[in-house]
Amino acid sequence: MFAQIDGLTIHYRLEGKTGKPVLVFINSLGTDFRIWDEVCCYFLSDYQVLRYDKRGHGLSDAPNGEYSLKDHSHDLKGLLEHLKLENVTLTGISVGGMIAQDFALRFPQVVNALVLSDTGAKIGNAYFWNARIERIQKEG
Repeated sequence: MFAQIDGLTIHYRLEGKTGKPVLVFINSLGTDFRIWDEVCCYFLSDYQVLRYDKRGHGLSDAPNGEYSLKDHSHDLKGLLEHLKLENVTLTGISVGGMIAQDFALRFPQVVNALVLSDTGAKIGNAYFWNARIERIQKEG
């Protein structure tokens, strides 16, 4: 599925039972939401599960320029509003965990809990991220 969020096309998959608690999975740099395929199947009977390709990833739009955590948080907020989802548990890995933390600080009223893996409040510096982004662009 695709949603238009502030002029940006966001690719997402929402599965599970409506009315159940909502789990949101946020992927790492250079990956798309399929990295969660083998994890999400364990939750579908008890939760509603949302996965999405953040801007610049997968089938979502990749606008020119740099992206900030604030940009990613606002994209997610728009997607949750579009889908009418509240009281979510955010699960993020690496930069996905950074987005989850930023989102929870900006929109605490929407977040029930955080599940964070291989992440931190800050990871690396601009040189680290730019080198990684460049390698992903060249090598996939």
